[in-house]
Amino acid sequence: MRKDISFLSDGRKLAGHLDLPDGAGAAKPPVLVVVGASSGTKQQTPTTYSERLVRLGYATLIFDHSTYGESEGTPRCDENPFFKSEDIKSAVTFLAGRPEIDANRIGAIGVCGGGGFVSYTAVVDRRIKAVATISSIPDLRATLTEGFAGNWHDLMRAALSAREEFARGGDPLYVPFMPPGPQSEWVENGKRYYLTSRNPDPRWQNQTLLWSFDKMLQFSALDIIHLLAPTPLLVIAGSKAETLAQSEAAYAKAKQPKELFLIDGGTHFDFYDRPEYVGPAVDRIDRFMQEHL
Repeated sequence: MRKDISFLSDGRKLAGHLDLPDGAGAAKPPVLVVVGASSGTKQQTPTTYSERLVRLGYATLIFDHSTYGESEGTPRCDENPFFKSEDIKSAVTFLAGRPEIDANRIGAIGVCGGGGFVSYTAVVDRRIKAVATISSIPDLRATLTEGFAGNWHDLMRAALSAREEFARGGDPLYVPFMPPGPQSEWVENGKRYYLTSRNPDPRWQNQTLLWSFDKMLQFSALDIIHLLAPTPLLVIAGSKAETLAQSEAAYAKAKQPKELFLIDGGTHFDFYDRPEYVGPAVDRIDRFMQEHL
């Protein structure tokens, strides 16, 4: 059963769905906050994972982050990791007051950038009792400094110039999230998801606020993931994922209890929607959450 819900995060009204398993009643189910990829909306990877987890007996909360989808916040498409962490805390606060779920059994799942956001947030939010990440990108700083969006010094100058132009009354400046022209195989794989019929949200916007990049450069969950313990961590990645090194770095820096679960052959974007990869990931998440929630 799906309930359309909303909650406030730093004064912004966020839109989401609370999904309850069939038969939920006197025995309140555990609940999983499912956080999607950078630039994503609740109709994308959060829905993909939520639908499967609800069938396994979990309640799930999915939502649009500040400035995305149906949620409030301007300028739009601000890929702000620190906003997103606050949004996750606000989602957990919303769940703490819901009578339909067991607020003592809250877990968090993050896909892609969401894997970094949930592990970063759970360090301080101990209401989250277990964390699972899939195709995680916890280190946005390294992603940029290693050239994902070109020379990062040039990028910072452009971002700060865009801030100044907006402060003078100009329009917010954007760059494509999935850039045109030939790119790395990783980005080309991303285009095959976001820019094709695989993307289930026709209203998704292929844009990122230009001065988001200075905030992304400041963010790395690897800085504090060693403090996550004793909250248990499950790291899921494909053996062919372009981001496998980031998943391995998160696992290496985290302390016990932790687990790294590799799925043979999966690339980064396979875990967004491909059933042959999403299915095994969900099965492992189920076993992990049954053990720790």
